[in-house]
Amino acid sequence: MEFKTIIEPFRIKSVEPIHMSTEDERIAYMEEAFYNPFLLKSKHVIIDLLTDSGTSAMSDRQWAGIMRGDESYAGAASWERLEHEVNDLTGYPYILPTHQGRAAERILYSYLGGKGKVFISNTHFDTTRANIEFNGAEAIDIPCKEAKDTASSFHFKGNMDVDALEDLIKKYGREHIGAVILTVTNNSGGGQPVSMQNAEQVSAVCKRYNVLFILDCCRIAENAYYIHHYEGGYSTTSYRKIAQQMFALADGAVMSAKKDALVNMGGFLAIKDEQLAEACTSLLIITEGFSTYGGLSGRDMEAMAIGLQEVFEPDYLNYRIKSTQYLGEHIRAKGIPVIYPIGGHAVYVNAGLLYPHIPTHEFPGQALVCELYKKGGIRAVEIGSVMFGKYDDNHKLIPAPVELVRLAIPRRVYTQSHIDYVVEVFDEIIKTAKTAKGLRIIKEPKFLRHFTAHFEPIK
Repeated sequence: MEFKTIIEPFRIKSVEPIHMSTEDERIAYMEEAFYNPFLLKSKHVIIDLLTDSGTSAMSDRQWAGIMRGDESYAGAASWERLEHEVNDLTGYPYILPTHQGRAAERILYSYLGGKGKVFISNTHFDTTRANIEFNGAEAIDIPCKEAKDTASSFHFKGNMDVDALEDLIKKYGREHIGAVILTVTNNSGGGQPVSMQNAEQVSAVCKRYNVLFILDCCRIAENAYYIHHYEGGYSTTSYRKIAQQMFALADGAVMSAKKDALVNMGGFLAIKDEQLAEACTSLLIITEGFSTYGGLSGRDMEAMAIGLQEVFEPDYLNYRIKSTQYLGEHIRAKGIPVIYPIGGHAVYVNAGLLYPHIPTHEFPGQALVCELYKKGGIRAVEIGSVMFGKYDDNHKLIPAPVELVRLAIPRRVYTQSHIDYVVEVFDEIIKTAKTAKGLRIIKEPKFLRHFTAHFEPIK
């Protein structure tokens, strides 16, 4: 028997208070933050869905592991435990710890990249793209054709377009391809999973042309859940074995452990090739720390090693995926346009469809982000033309393909009643949808502007 109520597969041992602000207070807070949720203070947020990165609640086993953290500079026992766990999961012999995923990206893609190089992905996320473009290389996205239909029930919209991949390799020449990066799940593409079949096809193309194939694996356990339940031939294969099978297809992996390792800080770079690993290790030591800690404390590595075990537990993954689906299905039933099927770690609202009267250059996604905070104290993030839009030579905005807002669910943090509250806030969003106003940017940096840009409402 399957019950309708989603029971969290854990008991709560400690709590963190939430200040229940008023709408008038939140309007003032948003003005002080220049209408950018990244500039809000966390104490002014009721439900924080800005990101699922580093926002997890750790288990009693992880907290116990923190107490035994070995803080030796070199060769710590905590490093040995993490190295063993990552090696067992990925099968790669060379493991480089980093303080988070973007550090691993910077090390790998700065070494492989530079002017004249091209990186190809199902969809690059913001920090990945920034690390690639900062060094003068080009980042190209080739999501599968099914991803364009955001309302269809196709389960693997995170897939890469394999025909387009082969065409791009032929166009640029294999010597100009820095790497092919398969992001699982596809974060910027709506948190959609990648099938094992697609990973096998991408791997085969990369092998045929002798091109480096890298997994961005920060949500590999969530991706394994979808393969287990929705791809033929995997219903009796464990989540962990599915992940191991996918790792075996690639030449290396980058992970932000702040997602599916269930920790607040950490990451790693894992590689098959010894020569590439040596080059990256030199960069690691110069910029992050010695090769057996890489910018992490021993207690961080203990928590990571335990989290990489806990994340594959069936009860946890069932709760994780279904609780995210619960939010997405409920607001979809109210008429809120979302990317469907619902992703594993987040619900993606199509703000362009919700606010068709707001043009892309007035950022409908940012408008929805501000409305969610004003009405309910919910902090979310725009995944549209603020984050991914660019300017042409005349400083005219080249918009993102879709104007999205991401509601990212922290792991093991919120209960069903918190999520029911979010659903209720969307009732208020619907009531005022036709009168919502856009925003303009009044200050922005060159890279990753969504983190620090200032906005003002269009009057």
